[in-house]
Amino acid sequence: MMEIALRKRLEVTKERLKEIDDFLMRPDAANDLNKFKELNVERAQLEPVVEKYNEFLQAESDQADAQIMSNDDDVQIAEFGKEESKRLIEVQEKIIDELKILLIPKDPNDEKNIVVEIRGAVGGDEANIFAGDLFRMYARYAENNNWQIQMIDTNPCEAGGFSLVSFMVRGKSVYSKLKFESGAHRVQRVPKTEAGGRIHTSTATVLVMPEAEEIDVEIKPDDLQIDTFRSQGSGGQNVNKVESAVRITHLPTGISVACQVEKSQIQNRNLAMNLLRSRIYAAKVEEQEEKIGRERKLKVGTGERSEKIRTYNYPQNRVTDHRINFTLQKLDRIIEGDLDEIISALINYDQKQKMENEETYSNN
Repeated sequence: MMEIALRKRLEVTKERLKEIDDFLMRPDAANDLNKFKELNVERAQLEPVVEKYNEFLQAESDQADAQIMSNDDDVQIAEFGKEESKRLIEVQEKIIDELKILLIPKDPNDEKNIVVEIRGAVGGDEANIFAGDLFRMYARYAENNNWQIQMIDTNPCEAGGFSLVSFMVRGKSVYSKLKFESGAHRVQRVPKTEAGGRIHTSTATVLVMPEAEEIDVEIKPDDLQIDTFRSQGSGGQNVNKVESAVRITHLPTGISVACQVEKSQIQNRNLAMNLLRSRIYAAKVEEQEEKIGRERKLKVGTGERSEKIRTYNYPQNRVTDHRINFTLQKLDRIIEGDLDEIISALINYDQKQKMENEETYSNN
């Protein structure tokens, strides 16, 4: 049986969807484009909840009919009614569990594209090589999901990998899948340059930010310092005779970004502005979450070996996510982009925590 509070909440949700549909049917609905867009986003979030609730109401109604049948004088009809009633009760319980997940407050950024920054941290060349491994891991995961990658900035190293690589990932629900990747990633393996076969520990940091639109962040032109320079390749040599690379500094926050992957200064500037908006937006969201005391996920720290969210142990073919104490003996597959299992575990853990918070809130 569904709890009264849950049913009331679902009825309110159903009524809200009707209000939105009535408004969107009006001839002047699109006059205010921002409101029109906001309501369509809200509708997309409410519709699956209402559809699932209607599915529950149908099962509830069918179960009531089956309960009547179970009291029939005909033995066969009564037996069928009892079995059907039992089955439909189980269906209702399953739907209630699904509804509780659907009612978890949605992260407004879940449907957005992302900007990712990966930096080699502690461990010298090996840390930079590992940063390159992580980039290829996410690139292959993106390819598996039919997402598109656009490079923003790279600082390749002679030994391999990157001291910095930043890129955009565009596709369906990208942020919802990769938002838990932010933090320090630790690798334990024998470097190719290690003659003694000793295992080294190195770290690389990953920062995942939702792509910010112009309506998310207002940036005044007077607040920007824009510098141009020649693009550089591995070892610092200039690879362009013209100053196509762009560095933009947001003076009020001190946030600075650079882009040198395109041959055109205009293209590099556009990409750099996209990265800048995302970094300012991420900082703003983090500040808001701290003010209201909401628990937030760990972001990038200093990259010290102790500040780890995940360890990649090559000798044992093991990957461990320390936040949820989750281990897989599939490093060879994970580093090739097979991230679904570990990402699903993180999403399920997050949903469970939010459901517990929702139940606590409802009971208070």
